[in-house]
Amino acid sequence: MTTATPSITHRKVKVKFNFERYAYLFMRMSGLALLILAVGHMMIQHVLNSSGNLTLMFVAEQWNSWGWKAYDIFLLLFAIPHGVNGLRNVLEDYIHNPGVMKTINIILAIFVVATIIWAAIGISLFDPEAARQAAQGLPG
Repeated sequence: MTTATPSITHRKVKVKFNFERYAYLFMRMSGLALLILAVGHMMIQHVLNSSGNLTLMFVAEQWNSWGWKAYDIFLLLFAIPHGVNGLRNVLEDYIHNPGVMKTINIILAIFVVATIIWAAIGISLFDPEAARQAAQGLPG
């Protein structure tokens, strides 16, 4: 008596790119990063230092260090896309026209990229010495 061995076939399944999956994962990971960064920011700016002492000179002293600039840029890199992605999710609940939603997604993507570039350049090129000179010229 002969027994037939079943043949096993292997198929490769090509998984299509799924933006929503990556947006979902980004929201979870950026939320965790923001929890650490934003709570740290609040503790440093408003608990350890009095809000009354939060002046241009205080920011100039912080941004004199690339460590603080990097901290704020990372906060920016997570906060803006996280917030805009949340807005996009809410808009998708109410806007059912795919063409309108695609246009809104493009506008939001341009906004995110432009805002991150603009703010990162502003933070990285901030000149503490110019801020000191400007503060000395201010009344008060």
